[in-house]
Amino acid sequence: MNTGVAPSELTIVIPAKNEAKLIPRLLNSLANQDYLKMRDTKILVADAGSTDGTSEIVLGFHDRLNVGVIPGGLPSVGRNAGAALTRSDYVLFIDADIEPASDSLIRRALELARRKDLHLVTTNIICREGNWLDKALYFIASVFQHLSRLHRPFSSGMFMLFNKRRFDELGGFHEKVNYAEDYFLSKQVARNKFGIVRGGFYTTNRLFRRLGRFRVAQLFVITAFKYRSQSHFLRDHKYWDA
Repeated sequence: MNTGVAPSELTIVIPAKNEAKLIPRLLNSLANQDYLKMRDTKILVADAGSTDGTSEIVLGFHDRLNVGVIPGGLPSVGRNAGAALTRSDYVLFIDADIEPASDSLIRRALELARRKDLHLVTTNIICREGNWLDKALYFIASVFQHLSRLHRPFSSGMFMLFNKRRFDELGGFHEKVNYAEDYFLSKQVARNKFGIVRGGFYTTNRLFRRLGRFRVAQLFVITAFKYRSQSHFLRDHKYWDA
């Protein structure tokens, strides 16, 4: 049986585990996007064994979105699993705990990718909860994304719109990299094929609550300086242990 999605412009892949609380906010936001093909765009949620009803909640949106649930794992595994099932021109990887900051974000990201023949498009990160330090840290991450266009592109895995052909050529996400797998992949994209669309998406501060602000900032800085070291990316940084 052919399990691939029908040829189209876009497929959206969302890795998730126990996201029953936050994923409805994302799916509602997707349903409200002004992208004209959104209703028919395949949305694949790669569920890494949720026990809180995440899959059932996702499938409950079938009357508003073309949703499906597939087996997942750590983010790299789930993203690759979704990408393997799509034959669309573009694949958008987004996290389950984000929310586009405008109803036009996906349409504008696709338009930018088409117009400039880009391989990868991301956008700004906006933290709207937590304290000023949480907001500042994510603002710095957005600034780093912009500066990375001068060196090696950095795209947050929270929002990565990939040209599917180029994604396949790069081999997808490295499944043995369980920290900064987004940067490990995006830094292989040519600078002139990387773009950042105006606006952004909202995220939570739960990463800081889970790992601590200092630990997150420390990992970010060290990785920025060790971008050439494959062993650094392959090392176990206990990122998912907390």
